Amino acid sequence: MEVVKITPRGYCHGVVEAIRALRIASEEHPGEPVAMLGYLVHNEHVTREFFDRGVRLVDAPSRLAALDMVDSGTVVLTAHGVSPEVKQRAHDKGLNVVDATCTDVIRTHDLVRRLSSEGYDIVYIGRSGHPEPEGVLGEAPTKLHLVETVDDVDLLEITNERLAVTTQTTLSVWDTKAIIERLRERFPHIEVHNEICNATQERQQAAVETAASCDVVVVVGSSRSSNTLRLVQVVKELAHRPAYLVDTAADLQTEWFRGVDRVGVTSGASTPSQITRQVIQTLELMEPDQLVTATPDPSVRGSD
Repeated sequence: MEVVKITPRGYCHGVVEAIRALRIASEEHPGEPVAMLGYLVHNEHVTREFFDRGVRLVDAPSRLAALDMVDSGTVVLTAHGVSPEVKQRAHDKGLNVVDATCTDVIRTHDLVRRLSSEGYDIVYIGRSGHPEPEGVLGEAPTKLHLVETVDDVDLLEITNERLAVTTQTTLSVWDTKAIIERLRERFPHIEVHNEICNATQERQQAAVETAASCDVVVVVGSSRSSNTLRLVQVVKELAHRPAYLVDTAADLQTEWFRGVDRVGVTSGASTPSQITRQVIQTLELMEPDQLVTATPDPSVRGSD
């Protein structure tokens, strides 16, 4: 069975910078409590690495609720960003604040502040309950209108002639396009700011294009990760190929690959390279009727 390594895959620049920021914070404040305000990035392997460094995960339904559980030391704001209220409360509590927000998310926050200050109402395409929309919506809560689907667009009641749309950075490119098209039908004057990040777009496009010549695609990553779930979605819906999400090589199932000649492998933007490498090695060692989980070779280096 041929294993095709889809590129680009794995860590994006925002994840790399967030991990670097938390590593520095944990090293610069030895003996002091360091807390992640929610998952730094949506991957359990990354989270466990920082547990081992003594970093505490503080998670709750909202970032404000999580912050109530941090009384001293350093708090690290995750790559997904937080609302201005969360930042202000963290400073008011006297915490040392390390902001690991992805620069692409920061750009969306800046855009929302500018548009709201100019009198716009803003339709925000995002996933309810995800931390990134929570932070963006906090920038201008009375001016933002969250939609998740095309059907949600038909429920909007906005009369402001100054109207714009922007997006969560990790959505399906194709789903978002359909929602924007419906918004343009309802509100021809709407100003469009598509903020899906380049890393998300490039990984989705590569997955769809490569999947067309594969029998099956394996996506390595966490079910918590929006961009990872979107990779599974676009392969199924646009390339019309089976796609399976695995957290590690141990999740691979032999029945997925019976009669398969070519399997593509990609990974979410917060998936560590060594996890993806082990999945690839396991698939390359596959026997006809069994999976033999590969032992990662510590000498192998590179980015996945």
